[in-house]
Amino acid sequence: MMIGMNTDTCDPAELATLREIFGPRPEAAPPAGWEAVRSFEAEHGIVLPEPYRTFVAEVCDGLRAGPPYCGLLPFAQAPADWGSGRPERLLAEPFPLTEMWLWENDGNDEGALSEQELEARTDAACDHGSLLLGTDGCGMYWHLVVTGPQRGHVWLIDEYGAMPFGTSPGTSPMPGTPGFTGWVTHWARGRTWFAGAPGDGPEEPAR
Repeated sequence: MMIGMNTDTCDPAELATLREIFGPRPEAAPPAGWEAVRSFEAEHGIVLPEPYRTFVAEVCDGLRAGPPYCGLLPFAQAPADWGSGRPERLLAEPFPLTEMWLWENDGNDEGALSEQELEARTDAACDHGSLLLGTDGCGMYWHLVVTGPQRGHVWLIDEYGAMPFGTSPGTSPMPGTPGFTGWVTHWARGRTWFAGAPGDGPEEPAR
């Protein structure tokens, strides 16, 4: 877990950044309100991490323009392509990962997990302890971790594996400022998600 991330108290500077990004957009969905947020938390046995918690209660609860490509989801919804017949999403169960995991490799290496073990671990990564923020299509889903050591971090999970957004250049395919505000700010500045992709440049701290 990144040191110094405060997920229990909303930083006024971060909230101001989020208001600046979403406030001018007339298509932004209105905030959900504190009653809806607290009801959702009680139903699922969690407390949403800050500043996302205050953001959906007071600023905005969804934006079709993004982030990500297919739009920022309202906090209680799943993407239209999430599909049916999937395991129940258990937000109160800790998100199991603390570092990038490419599970396609675990099916090929000597001593790899069995098919049943791999399925159980991938199901937990996809469905335990995270809220769905949206999708970039092609099975690429963005998750906000709400329970466990990675609480407050944003992860990209697809058919190949799972990786966190926001680490130092050279240590992750997606360097940047960790957390919801860092992720949103990265998108608002028109940066690509992956290091070395066209249009990617030095990361600037969120204001």
